[in-house]
Amino acid sequence: MIASRRNFLGAASAGAVGAAAAALTSAPALAGSAPATAPAKGGKTILTPDQALNLLKEGNRKFLTDSPVRSAVGRPRRLEIAQSQAPFAAYVSCSDSRVPPELLFGRGLGELFIIRNAGNTVDTVALGSIEYAVAVLGVPLVVVMGHERCGAVAAAASVVSDNATFPGSIGRMIEPIIPAVLKARGQSGDLVENSVRENVRRTVNQLRTATDPLLLDPQRAGKLKVVGAYYDLDTGTVDFFDTPTA
Repeated sequence: MIASRRNFLGAASAGAVGAAAAALTSAPALAGSAPATAPAKGGKTILTPDQALNLLKEGNRKFLTDSPVRSAVGRPRRLEIAQSQAPFAAYVSCSDSRVPPELLFGRGLGELFIIRNAGNTVDTVALGSIEYAVAVLGVPLVVVMGHERCGAVAAAASVVSDNATFPGSIGRMIEPIIPAVLKARGQSGDLVENSVRENVRRTVNQLRTATDPLLLDPQRAGKLKVVGAYYDLDTGTVDFFDTPTA
């Protein structure tokens, strides 16, 4: 297993030394308007975790004001990334049709590695996808985002409050959200909205503390941040409310 992991990381990090050096010496300040695409070199982004997060924040500010964005989505960009990709963030988001990450942040093709499911939970498939984004694609930022009036969280809340049941696989799908609802139950305010944030916090904590070295090692080295966010459907604002303290 150790040899296998070393082989995996060795293959995944081909060219990473050059990219890391470029990030330290020539990473852009990212001030002003967002570039058409995030800078990359050697097949990976050169952005630091904070630069990647600032790029998302700037994109959401433009989304709020209906400012023109220069996200690359045309044929030239499609051909440019046809053989490889260099996303600058992995995004765990709800499947809700009102929550499309690229649009919320004005980003184009090949920039966000997105894992979506109802309730933005992280199972084995989602966790493996996140680890792939970090270890192979070199993303410096993982964002877990819940949103206002989430149907999956509301369903989990109804299980706790009303002993509700759901047909098919829906009940099993929302089971991972129930601990967040239980924790939020004693809080003041709306149960569903509090549960949305607790659900994000639980997942963020899992990714920060209870996962494989594929995620833990780059966090300890300062090369990766895991951030929790909340999207307000009414205002369009993304609140990055759970960020690492160091």
